[in-house]
Amino acid sequence: MYHGADIEPFDEASDLGEPGSFPYTRGVQPSMYRGRLWTMRQYAGFGTAEATNQRFKFLLDAGQTGLSCAFDLPTQMGYDADHPRAEGEVGKVGVAISSLEDMRHLLADLPLGEVTTSMTINSTASTLLLLYQLVGEEQGVRGEQLRGTIQNDILKEYVARGTYIYPPRQSMRLVVDTFAYCAKEMVNWNTISISGYHIREAGSTAVQEIAFTLANGIAYVEAALAAGLLLDDFAPRLSFFFNAHNNLFEEVAKYRAARRLWATIMRDRFGARNPKSTMLRFHTQTGGSTLTAQQPENNIVRTTVQALAAALGGTQSLHTNGFDEALGLPTERAAKLALRTQQVLGYESGIADTVDPLAGSYFVESLTNEIEQRARAYIAEIDERGGAVAAIESHYMQDEIESAAYEFARSVDSGAKVVVGLNRFAENETVKADVFPVDEEQQRAQIARVSSLKLTRNHDAVRAALSDVEIAARGSANVLYPMKSALAALATLGEVADVLRQEFGVYQPS
Repeated sequence: MYHGADIEPFDEASDLGEPGSFPYTRGVQPSMYRGRLWTMRQYAGFGTAEATNQRFKFLLDAGQTGLSCAFDLPTQMGYDADHPRAEGEVGKVGVAISSLEDMRHLLADLPLGEVTTSMTINSTASTLLLLYQLVGEEQGVRGEQLRGTIQNDILKEYVARGTYIYPPRQSMRLVVDTFAYCAKEMVNWNTISISGYHIREAGSTAVQEIAFTLANGIAYVEAALAAGLLLDDFAPRLSFFFNAHNNLFEEVAKYRAARRLWATIMRDRFGARNPKSTMLRFHTQTGGSTLTAQQPENNIVRTTVQALAAALGGTQSLHTNGFDEALGLPTERAAKLALRTQQVLGYESGIADTVDPLAGSYFVESLTNEIEQRARAYIAEIDERGGAVAAIESHYMQDEIESAAYEFARSVDSGAKVVVGLNRFAENETVKADVFPVDEEQQRAQIARVSSLKLTRNHDAVRAALSDVEIAARGSANVLYPMKSALAALATLGEVADVLRQEFGVYQPS
C-alpha cells in the first residue's frame, strides 16, 4: 500500500512539534511513558457476574492496571437473561448483567475508588453506567470519584457491528443525555470511547478506520452543542478506541495522524479553548480479525507486533488478545500470556525510555502525512453528504467498508496477501489447544436469578419508576435521572430498554 520510494522530506521544526503540545502528533503528554506506562487493561467477561469477578481478580493479581468488561449479546441488545431472545446466548461472549443485583456481584470486593473500569457497551451504555454508579455509591464511592470509560459509541454500531436497538437520531439523544449527566454527576468519567476498532474489524482500511471514527466524533460534538452543552465542559471527557493490525509502521503513523487531525478539527471547526478538548486520548486493542485458528501460537507473535505498534504510536491504554481467541474466549493461560506480552514490552524492551521513538523517521513522518491527507478527504466527503448520521443512513460508510473488506479477502484468497499458517506455510495438522468451556449451569443460574428478582421486588415501586422513565423519554428531560431511580428500585436492564423501545422505536435498516 505504501512504498519507501514515495517518501517526502519533512521540516522537523514545523512538522513535528513537541510531545504534549498541539497538535499532539508526538503524544498527549510531554513525558509519555517516561512518566507512567500505558494502562494495561485486559478485556474480560463471560458467564455470570461471579465468574467474571473472579477473572477480574485473577488479572489484577497478575499485574493488570485497569479493568475492561465485555457484556453478552442479550445485555448489549437490551434483553434480560430470562427473555426468549436471550436463549443460548446468556453469558456466552461476555458477562450477563440484567439488574443491580448482578452488578453488585460483578464488582464485589473491587476497589472502585482506585481502579479505572472500561465497559464495552453501546445501546445500553447509560444503563450499565448507572448500575456501576449505584454500586459505587453503595461502597461509599461518590460519582465524582469514579473513573473509567463507557464505549457509548452507537454510530459505529450501524456502520460495522450491529448491536443497535433504537433509530440513530433517538440513540444520539441517549448519548448526549449521558454527556450532560456525567458533566454534573461523574466528572472524571470518560463519557464515550469513539470506536474505530469495530470499523477495522468489519474490514476497513487504516485510513477508513480513523476517518470514519473522527467523522462520528464530529457528529457527537455537533449533537452535544445542539443540545446546549458547552464544548469545553464535555469535550475533555471524549476518548477514542482504535485497532492495531500487523503493518507496524502504518499503524504507528495512523495513531499519530489521528491525534493531529482531531486537534485541528476541535480547534479550527469547533473553536475549542481548553487544550484538553483538543487531545485525542485512546485505548487500543490488538486485532481480533487478524488471529487465525490455524497454528494459533502464531497469534502470540502477531499480538506482540500489534502491541508494539500501539505503544510506539502513543496509546493511553492497551488490551492484548489471547492467542486462542480464534477458537473461543481466552483461557486463563492465554489471558495471562497476553498480559505478560504487555509487561515485557513495557518493562524490558526499552520502548518506554524515549518519547515518540520513531519521530523524525522520513518513512514514518511521510506515512503520517499521507494517512492524514487521505483521512481528511474522507471526512470532507462525509461532510458533503450531510455528516456522519446522514452518511450512515445512506449506507455510504458501510459500502466503503464492505468494498475494502472484499478486496482484502480477494488478496488473501489469491495469495497476494500472506497470512502465515493459513495461505502460506500451512500444515495439515489438527489444532491442539485448550478451548474455553461454555458452562450451561452458569446460564441457568443467571436466568433463575433474574426471574427470582422479578418475583420478590417491590412491584409498585418498579412500575412507578418506569413510568417516570417513559415520561422523560417522551419529553426532553434528561432520561438518565429517572433511569437511575428505576434501576435502584430493581427495575431490570431489559425493562428499561423496553420502555425506550416503546417511545423511541426500533431501528430496521433499509
